[in-house]
Amino acid sequence: MAFKTLIGVNSLQELLGGPRLIVVDCRFDLSDPGAGRRAYLRAHIPGARYADLDRDLSAPIGPHTGRHPLPTPDAFAARLGELGIGNDSQVVAYDDANGSIAARLWWMLRWVGHDAVAVLDGGFKAWAAHGGALDVGAALAHVKHFTLHTAITAGIVSTAELQQALRNPAVLLVDARAAERYAGTVEPIDAVAGHIPGAVNHPFTANLDSESFFLPAAELERRWRERLADNAPANLIAMCGSGITACHDLLSLEVAGLTGGKLYAGSWSEWIRDPRRPVATN
Repeated sequence: MAFKTLIGVNSLQELLGGPRLIVVDCRFDLSDPGAGRRAYLRAHIPGARYADLDRDLSAPIGPHTGRHPLPTPDAFAARLGELGIGNDSQVVAYDDANGSIAARLWWMLRWVGHDAVAVLDGGFKAWAAHGGALDVGAALAHVKHFTLHTAITAGIVSTAELQQALRNPAVLLVDARAAERYAGTVEPIDAVAGHIPGAVNHPFTANLDSESFFLPAAELERRWRERLADNAPANLIAMCGSGITACHDLLSLEVAGLTGGKLYAGSWSEWIRDPRRPVATN
């Protein structure tokens, strides 16, 4: 049985040590980029390899990109092989940020055609709270060759494509940032505050309960159907600040059985690169 969306602590404990399992620690702090790796070296799930958001799950920032542009599929496939991930691997990703960064790895693996990937529900905190075993230092990764399947380019929306899509009333653009960032009343990261005109807000934290576990699938479906209204899930485009927490919304949609949503990978930080693009606040 492959885990394709979420995995609980108990199920991961049962899989631990298996030949196909690859656990990836995705902890990262935007305000202190080295903090995630330091935390990993202090304590991590046994056998976990570390994936850095800036270096492993993003390409270098370019003059017209957002803060976390996607790497090329070939570059990402090479990095997967370095992490010991092969085409037969069951990948489990975790973080300490409500699953928001682990969901980025989840989405990217699906992007390159690998669907045996799940996010640890509750993350590192849940693992530690349940008395899960911990290792220190860097885990040894046996390099594998990850054969790249056709990237799911239909799942990505460029800025130009988004501008065209927004003319279609059947398209729903969903912004996963916190409500105050969407409204433009607070902007701690990007140079311009506000949101893309026509976007609606669904903070990724709305997918979680008070203990930072994902809500039950039925409740996620109810919330998303309310947000979708008459729009089809396949006409949803998810965005956020830089294409990270938007993946959390896409993961929650998948858990809810509402498939086909797309990612505006450049997101807000790319949109505002051109001052001629409109900005809304409310």
